Amino acid sequence: MQANPQSQRVWLCDSSLRDGSQGKQIAFSVADKIDIIRALDEQGIPFIEAGNPSAGPKDVQLFERMRSIPLQNSRLVAFGATRRKNCRPQDDVGLQALLAAGTEYVTVFGKSWDMQVDQVLRTTLEENLAMISDTVAYLVAQGRQVLYDAEHFFDGYRHNPTYAMQTVRAARQAGATCVILCDTNGAALPAEVGAVTAQVVRQLGGEVGIHCHDDIGCAVAASLAAVEAGARHVQGTFVGYGERCGNANLSTILPVLQLKMGYSCVAPQQLPLLTGTARHIADISNVILRSSLPFVGSGAFSHKAGMHVDAVHKNSQTFEHIDPGQVGNERHILISEVGGKAALLHSVKKIQPDIKKDDPVIEQIRETIKKKEMEGYQYESAEASLKLLILGHLKRLKPHFKLDMYRIMGEQNSNIFSLSTAIVKVTVGDGWEMTADEGKGPVNALDKATRKAVTKFYPAIQKVRLIDYKVRVVDQNTASAARVRVLIETSDGEETWTTVGTSRDIIKASLRAIVDSLEYKLSRDDGSL
Repeated sequence: MQANPQSQRVWLCDSSLRDGSQGKQIAFSVADKIDIIRALDEQGIPFIEAGNPSAGPKDVQLFERMRSIPLQNSRLVAFGATRRKNCRPQDDVGLQALLAAGTEYVTVFGKSWDMQVDQVLRTTLEENLAMISDTVAYLVAQGRQVLYDAEHFFDGYRHNPTYAMQTVRAARQAGATCVILCDTNGAALPAEVGAVTAQVVRQLGGEVGIHCHDDIGCAVAASLAAVEAGARHVQGTFVGYGERCGNANLSTILPVLQLKMGYSCVAPQQLPLLTGTARHIADISNVILRSSLPFVGSGAFSHKAGMHVDAVHKNSQTFEHIDPGQVGNERHILISEVGGKAALLHSVKKIQPDIKKDDPVIEQIRETIKKKEMEGYQYESAEASLKLLILGHLKRLKPHFKLDMYRIMGEQNSNIFSLSTAIVKVTVGDGWEMTADEGKGPVNALDKATRKAVTKFYPAIQKVRLIDYKVRVVDQNTASAARVRVLIETSDGEETWTTVGTSRDIIKASLRAIVDSLEYKLSRDDGSL
């Protein structure tokens, strides 16, 4: 059953900069955080939980800098805790830092689980209620809109529902704008979240929200169940980053709420920004976006089996639940031995739209792909290399440079740090360039030296950088003589593409993928692609 989007608004709060930053291997600079805030603002996310000003100088600096940066669609939210036990709010350092952040909206969290009150706070149940009430009332009196995070609410409700309800009632009666029910341990099933949320909405009144973690893989489903039960505020992180297994993924929740359930989350013209926003945040976070991620992953609308490809061409609804363009993504037809002629024709038409399906070159390309796959190549994840292969068969590939020679030297110092030097010679027409560069390992050195040499003739290559490198042994039974396949992901800041190389020598395989990555960039720039 769909809601009326005119009357049912769901307010989203992104916590990538606070909860998301607790994820493994994620560390944001102040500049990173500002970049993400701008992206979320453009996406139309109403609330951005930007950080905890009492946690360190970085977040204090962020809030100071954001005072001079206007936002069009979003409100910044500062995050903190209830007052300390046996301490007046006006004497609490954390609350004073929260006020000093200067945001209209603040989030404060408090304990909902009696076990946590006893064993973590080491105070009485009555004092915890006073901590919640005093904190919210104090912040409201200071002119703040308070979003109250009921930490461990579902665990607390499961063990002592009466006390859990007393905690959120204390926040509401003290003036909290919204009470957010938190599945902090991420272990509540969607049915439980929905049932408990319905009880809270019915008993508490006012605006209720949901905040789920993904420890059992149910954060998105639980968040949606809470909305169906009456929650109208959803917290999460834009690509699901967060502590342990992550948070509810807003890049999935947003389109489901808006396209599948009929709620209003962002303006219609902002929804197609979704994929770009997710990939931009992943790039800033220095984390590879999972290709299978719903809506925004590179594989979300990918098709490989021949019958599926043929059906999608006839009617996209056969294997696509929405038009990829609605969320800013695109369809990908993967080429492999199971892809069939329909898939290959689709890829060739991207380069030469007027080609006929019975053109002999189609079968020639297909046979080449089969031969290459026998050698260990795989094009379903290396569309850039596939396009170059097709371009060659269409007699439209004009190699921009030739790699005449390369040499790699390695050394190891007393700190067991491997340093390699690569020397390459590149020829372009009648000119040539020989350069050397150092890198952390032979592939890194070879990549840097090759790009340096080619940049002399084609300055645009200076923008190109290698962002991911994967190696897989193709025929493991041959042990040390095994053939390896190398996939390289490259970006110029505007587009990201993947190339492939294979050989029994990992350096040669890597070099083939590197050369393809540069040729793709140059072929795209000169209009061949």
